[in-house]
Amino acid sequence: MSRITSVALEDAQAIVGEMAELLKELSGGTLLVTGASGFLCSYLLDVVAALNDAALGPPCKLIALDNFKSGLSDRIAHLRTRPDVRFVLHDVGQAFEPEEPVDWIVHGASIASPSLYRQFPLETIDVNVNGTRHMLEIARRGARSMLYLSTSEIYGDPGPGFIPTREDFRGNVSCTGPRACYDESKRLGETLCTTYFRLYRTPVKIVRPFNVYGPGQRLDDGRIIPDMMTDALRRRPLVLYSDGRATRSFCYVRDAVRGMLSVLLSHADGEAFNLGNDAEEISVAGLAERISEVAAPPRLPVEYRRSLDPHYLTDNPERRCPDISKLRSLGNWRPEVGLTEGLSRTLRSYRELHEDVAAGGVPAADARGGSGCA
Repeated sequence: MSRITSVALEDAQAIVGEMAELLKELSGGTLLVTGASGFLCSYLLDVVAALNDAALGPPCKLIALDNFKSGLSDRIAHLRTRPDVRFVLHDVGQAFEPEEPVDWIVHGASIASPSLYRQFPLETIDVNVNGTRHMLEIARRGARSMLYLSTSEIYGDPGPGFIPTREDFRGNVSCTGPRACYDESKRLGETLCTTYFRLYRTPVKIVRPFNVYGPGQRLDDGRIIPDMMTDALRRRPLVLYSDGRATRSFCYVRDAVRGMLSVLLSHADGEAFNLGNDAEEISVAGLAERISEVAAPPRLPVEYRRSLDPHYLTDNPERRCPDISKLRSLGNWRPEVGLTEGLSRTLRSYRELHEDVAAGGVPAADARGGSGCA
């Protein structure tokens, strides 16, 4: 992905238009972002760039860190010549000195794809634990706010009585399974955040994203929407490597980034917030049908196969739906983009980037085990 698509640009400008008054608080400050080329944080960079272009106040300076272990350097290539962005090639598992005062921190560096974190389990633990502590050390030296991007995976597989899942659910998580390197290190990252708040009053907040999707997500990510978007782009059957009965609640990236900024710029220090869309819990099979409708005409068939990855569905939750009442009560935030609209925008963005898809130019997801429920 060598440039920002018109869809992602529209999203960034819409966020600035809607949140202009709140985002003015960033003006004149310095924002440090880790995992800058990742799915969520690259969108965040686009929003701050759009904010600076709108000239609503002095520009916000960006320090963008990444080691490109799982991010896409091309996703942020359009920002490289901007004077308000400084890119630093750095592994946040190692200590970092910003060499200037930092007002805001968004710690999004992580390896979030199941196929990737099973391939790099120690690196996953390192960035989620040591990387988080390094950022907390910077934050405690005078930052106005830090946001830690956790995950809904910290809840594991909740029983029926805990769905929709509230922030006070303590989790049903395996500490030894193939997902443990990610789930448990994210949980420890949250422990570090709340410990720094208790010991040092470090102004850190936590968000737990639930199944965020949208333009800019890697097509070889190994999760269900990128996998099926690859199938849709190639005009081939949508393949599921599960029985399709598990359910998820998907949140479009524009809504997720709005929520992230709302929490970052709040005074809810030491608090954790679910971040997602509770309006439409849908089965994986239902999602496939919805994508088939969006990709039509003609509608694409849905096929069920066995995954080549024996661990793809191990410890995979049967249901995932957030209770987002806590985040709703924080301010004016609520999810606005419905699933059909979000899938349409996502597919339009991928088509814009991959006009040569008929010639086989789209990276396939099949090698990572195919579409399950992640």
